[in-house]
Amino acid sequence: MNETSFRTHTCGELRIEDAGKTVTISGWLENLREVGGALAFAVIRDFYGVTQVVAETEDMVAAFKALSRESVVSVTGTVRERASKNPELPTGDIEILPERVETLGRCRHNELPFQINHSREADESIRLRYRYLDLRNPQVKSNIVLRSRVVSALRSAITEEGFL
Repeated sequence: MNETSFRTHTCGELRIEDAGKTVTISGWLENLREVGGALAFAVIRDFYGVTQVVAETEDMVAAFKALSRESVVSVTGTVRERASKNPELPTGDIEILPERVETLGRCRHNELPFQINHSREADESIRLRYRYLDLRNPQVKSNIVLRSRVVSALRSAITEEGFL
């Protein structure tokens, strides 16, 4: 599958300037907060950030409720300005009103062995057993990215000095 077939934007790049655009994002269903039968807020997360999706129909709420956390979804909808902005997030000025939700991969766990954002507090043996979940923790991911950049810089410096 080519990247443009399952997303037009990452979850970390949409801004207020994108309001009115029809977009497709893909990522893990991080959280679903149901306010009523016809209103729910879903948070979709990928490697690059998070984006809020607002389901405003019973059918759309049901589509999200059928999924467990950490299921992989593709959401197509219209970007709009959020009524209650979140200055803590780069994408906190916008939300997506979905037209289509497609399940790309269902999480096989109804209850996760630990909360993704708090995986470092979990027992080490559990973290190792569910390493694929632990790697989704933003702190763990950040450490791996930093390590990759440090190793790359070291290799580059050594190569520039003529070492093989």
